[in-house]
Amino acid sequence: QLQASGGGLVQPGGSLRLSCAASGFSLELYAIGWFRQAPGKEREGVSCISTRGETTYYADSVKGRFTISRDSVKNTGYLQMNNLKPEDTGVYYCETDWTCASYDDRWLRTPRTWGQGTLVTVSS
Repeated sequence: QLQASGGGLVQPGGSLRLSCAASGFSLELYAIGWFRQAPGKEREGVSCISTRGETTYYADSVKGRFTISRDSVKNTGYLQMNNLKPEDTGVYYCETDWTCASYDDRWLRTPRTWGQGTLVTVSS
């Protein structure tokens, strides 16, 4: 089971760090992906980190502002979000898969049970 947390209300330019905690299994075996869904829009891929953390991927809209990481000891993944913009508003979800390959397309097309996610609201 995956649990995303760390969302909240933040002003434009602010920062948040999201966490993705796993229970019942080891995240070490999987790539970790972050996705978001803005109101009235489809879910989209934000970032992905490979199994050992050696490769990371970012959507163009977040490059240079977001950083994905993982901690095998804590069995947790993270998404550090800096310089947040109103268009970053949405519910953020974390998910796992064997590889990051085409995470922003294949993972979304693969039937899966999405967790509750964590709401990020960027507003002044």
